[in-house]
Amino acid sequence: MSAFVVVNPGVLATLQDQGRFGYAHLGLTQGGPADAVSYRSADLLLQNPHPSCQIEISVGGLTAVALADTVFCVTGAQMPLKVNGQSKALWQSHRIKKDDVIELGFAKSGLRCYLAVAGGFQLPKHFGSNSTVLREKVGGIAGAALQQGQFLPVRPAYRSLLWSLPEKFWPDFSASLELGLVPGYQQHWFDNSQWQQLCNTEYQVSGLYDRMGYRLQGEPLLCQPKSLLSEGICYGAVQLPPDGLPIVLLNDRQTLGGYPKPGVILARDAAALAQRRQGQRISFYTVEPKKLLSYQHEQQNYWAQLAMELRS
Repeated sequence: MSAFVVVNPGVLATLQDQGRFGYAHLGLTQGGPADAVSYRSADLLLQNPHPSCQIEISVGGLTAVALADTVFCVTGAQMPLKVNGQSKALWQSHRIKKDDVIELGFAKSGLRCYLAVAGGFQLPKHFGSNSTVLREKVGGIAGAALQQGQFLPVRPAYRSLLWSLPEKFWPDFSASLELGLVPGYQQHWFDNSQWQQLCNTEYQVSGLYDRMGYRLQGEPLLCQPKSLLSEGICYGAVQLPPDGLPIVLLNDRQTLGGYPKPGVILARDAAALAQRRQGQRISFYTVEPKKLLSYQHEQQNYWAQLAMELRS
């Protein structure tokens, strides 16, 4: 069988692709890679023509054996990578042969990394996606985290060129993070002083964070409680519960919520937030809606430049 065998899943490893869309009316959230930038970079390094099914490894500790000749790479958090006991570079594609052993240590910076193979892992989709959402028990293999002894089918592959991303382009997950906040339609519930406090407060990641969302800690934002019916919640939405401490909602968020929302953070910033750990510094800054088109162009230019910076 052409596959990878999970020898040790580590702390937490799940299968993820680009995400699950169009099923929120059934109560199914999007899932997908918590750090979409590192995920997409892996597909670039492997020259995969479409978003692939990859392994998202949180904290580290995964070991797998390849039962096929193929090409793989690891992007994201700074986890020591070894093949047959020999250290290998992150953010670079590598050829491996049948029976080669891939080992990932524990993250020194960042929280999650992405192990991708040429062509992606070949598994059936659930509701149009391979993305695992543990709370909903959907996606991946039986909706669960990877387990010891599981087989992950792959197609044997060869790449004539191997690609790497120069280290100067690697993200710095140890740095403090500013989140661009786009005001939402409930912005008028917060007066100017409250908005200024939200954008001038330095928060920290609390001990309550996961793929569902990040609860921040710092000076509470005092606001009058308002009656709000539960409504659909988008990726990157910032909720303010009664304690006045923001919650930033991510991939595995619930589909409905009833807390006031001053706005939504930029998708790229949400991906960077998913690489932060307890105690790291977080702040907000305002992004005017009229600037979103220029932001979109900036992102398109980023990916075009990144593709040009790959080195064979």
